[in-house]
Amino acid sequence: QVQLVESGGGLVQTGGSLRLSCVASGRTFSNYYMGWFRQAPGKEREFVGVINRSGDTTDYAASVKARFTISRDNAKNTVYLQMNSLKPEDTAVYYCAASLGWAAVPSLYRYWGQGTRVTVSS
Repeated sequence: QVQLVESGGGLVQTGGSLRLSCVASGRTFSNYYMGWFRQAPGKEREFVGVINRSGDTTDYAASVKARFTISRDNAKNTVYLQMNSLKPEDTAVYYCAASLGWAAVPSLYRYWGQGTRVTVSS
C-alpha cells in the first residue's frame, strides 16, 4: 500500500507559477513510476506527465510540455510538479499517482492521492 498526499494548489493569475508536491508513505517510493493527472469540472481525468523511478526521464502531455516540469526526490519520498506560464485552461484538480510501470493512462496507476485544486484566473 502506498499513501499519497498532494499539496501546493491554490489560486494564481494567468502567467503565474505554482509548485505542487506529493509525499508518499508506505512501500518503497523509488519502486514506483510517478504520474500527475488533472481533472477539470465536467471533464475526464487527463494525463499531465510521468517520471521514471530514478528521476532522469520524464514525459508530458502536449498541452503542458515546455511549461510544466516533474521532478522527484527519492530521499524525501516526494514528487513535484512545477507549473509555469499557467493558463485558465490549466484550472483543475491535480492528482499524483503511483504505478509499477511507465504509463499515461489512469487505469494503470494503482495508488492515488486525494488531489489539490489549482485555479488560474484570467
